[in-house]
Formats: sequence, structure tokens, C-alpha cells
Amino acid sequence: MRVAMVAALLVASLCSVSAWADRYLLAPESGDLIGEGQSTEARHEDTLIDIAREHGLGYEEIINANPGVDPWLPGAGVTIELAKHRVLPMAKREGIVINLPEHRLYYFPRTKAGETPEVWSYPVSIGKMDWHTPLGATQIVQKVKNPNWYPPQSVRDEHAAKGDILPTVVPAGPDNPLGLFAMRLGIPGGAYLIHGTNRPAGVGMQVTHGCMRLYPEDIEELFGMVAVNTKVTIVNQPFKLGWQDGRLWVEVHPTLKEDVVEPPTQTDLTRLVVEATRQNMVPVDWAAVQRAFDEARGVPVVVSLDAQSLVSGN
Repeated sequence: MRVAMVAALLVASLCSVSAWADRYLLAPESGDLIGEGQSTEARHEDTLIDIAREHGLGYEEIINANPGVDPWLPGAGVTIELAKHRVLPMAKREGIVINLPEHRLYYFPRTKAGETPEVWSYPVSIGKMDWHTPLGATQIVQKVKNPNWYPPQSVRDEHAAKGDILPTVVPAGPDNPLGLFAMRLGIPGGAYLIHGTNRPAGVGMQVTHGCMRLYPEDIEELFGMVAVNTKVTIVNQPFKLGWQDGRLWVEVHPTLKEDVVEPPTQTDLTRLVVEATRQNMVPVDWAAVQRAFDEARGVPVVVSLDAQSLVSGN
């Protein structure tokens, strides 16, 4: 039953195309946040995967934002929260920034003098536990349209152990897991790519062999904007903090699978909050910090107290 449902989801995802490319102007008043909270009502035929792709979200994003909702059959009329409000990653806003726990890519194109900076953002799949995506700074070293896939021997061995014999090369076409566009990263010791997919239902999960996988419509758009030599920064930030209008926001994401042995703790989050308020001294709602850590919904919450809250005791 579950296998049949997954197959149906794959077909549905192939037929659904996002019309919600996330592009935001980075005006001074935006501070460190982009977007705003949104919601939609599920239809009786919807899955959360359908809704995610329709609204430019990935699997983990929509699952985390809607705890307790059945991902396969949310039900007609059920309100689905859309995680469209975000704290920007704590990294230089240049080129491509990928935050692995968030399963999200940010592209900061160069702007001319006098223009308002902007950011484009897309959900991505990342490397699974034994094939984790490496951290650090690199760059785009090659762009390929209609790429062939040359599966590494380690990947071929993994598939062979399951009775799935991969060829040495998979030509471009509908059976190619790289999709129609691929951009190679300059990371030594491996063929790491930002690419499309022929299985869009898996976008936004920790499932790849180290590459970063986008929806077909998203990689086509990004491929057209990004040049060779564009800087790429890959970070691991389950906790993101940012300021807007003098208020401190915190966004918490679940820990990556490879970090479960020594996961980031609430003490780590507390240390970041203390550091953030060292110069901009505002009172902190520590109960809100605790809730954000416990829930890890990937949704920004205000953790600073304003004057009215202090007066009322709330």
C-alpha cells in the first residue's frame, strides 16, 4: 500500500510545477529576515509533497512546519502552514549559500551601484548520513546542460548490493537522476554537483550521495542566473538568529542525521542569543527560546521582549 502511494506521489510531483519562486529584495528595513508567514487549505486530493512543490518548499520544511499533520493525507480543509518566513543564514551574502539543516539554497546575485540587493531561495536535497555534503567555501567550476551521469564505483557498489546494477554512464534523458541541468563544485576528492532530478518528490530531504538536488523548474531558473566561478558557501546552521526592527528572531531546524551523536544543544543556542544581545542589549524571552528549541519547526519566532511586554509582565 505504501509503495503504491509513494509511486503515485512521484507521478503527481512530476505533473506539478511550482509558481512560487522565492525572490526577495533586501531593503534596509528587511534586516536579516525575508518573506512572511503564509498558509493554505489542503484539498482532498493533496499530499504535503504536492503542497510543498506548489509553493516552492521542500519535504522537510513543510513536515516540520506542520507537526501532527498526516503527510500523505492531510485532509480537505486542513490549514497548512507554509514556511515562507525565514532568517537569512549567518554567512556573507554573496553568491550561493546553502544551509544544510534547513535544506535550502540562497542565491545573492551581484548588484550594480544604486540597485537594491536581492536574494533567490530554493529548497534542496542534501547528502544522507554516510554520504554527507561537505561544508566550507568553494565555487561553481562547470555548468552542463543535459548532463550524462557517471556514477562513482562506490555508488555502483551500493546499488549492486541491493540488486540494482548501474551502468558506467547514464546518458541524458528522463532516466538520468541529474535532470537537465548540473553545476559542478570545485570540492576536491569528489564529484559534487548542484543539479536537477527526475524524482522531484524527494527534494528537501537528506537522501543524496552528497550532491544538492533541486526541483526541475528551480534548477533551470538558477542555472540561467549563475555564472562559472560563482562563490558557493555550505554551512551547517540548525540555529539561525537575525534582527528586524530592533527585535531578535530565532529559527531552529532539526539536527542533521550525522550530528545525532553530538547534537547542537540548548546551551549552544543560549550562547548564540547571549552573543547576539551583547551589543544590542534587549531583554530576552527565554521561554520563547526554549519553545523554539524544543519544537524545531524551522519557523522564525521573536525572542526579544518589547517595552509593552515588560510593563504587562507577559
